[in-house]
Amino acid sequence: MAKKSSVEKNNRRKRMAKNAAPKRERLKAIIADRKLPMEERFAATLKLAEMPRNSSATRIRLRCELSGRPRSNYRKNKLSRIALRELGSKGMVPGLVKSSW
Repeated sequence: MAKKSSVEKNNRRKRMAKNAAPKRERLKAIIADRKLPMEERFAATLKLAEMPRNSSATRIRLRCELSGRPRSNYRKNKLSRIALRELGSKGMVPGLVKSSW
């Protein structure tokens, strides 16, 4: 089980990224528009830099939904390899058959 503080920090990042997404997209569109004057684009760059770092979507870490494990996760299932194996052995993941020999 991962530390609760790490899981909560990641959840806070998800919330911040969701709330700040429209503003970030607007600023990025201004920055990318070559038709606008350089001063306006530079001002948009400064505003984007002033935003909190954790409001960026790239700061979000993929974690296991059950254990909070940060590594070796399957994106499709949102589970770590360990949790996926346990649930697969119990027959709780549809379409997954754990082989044993």
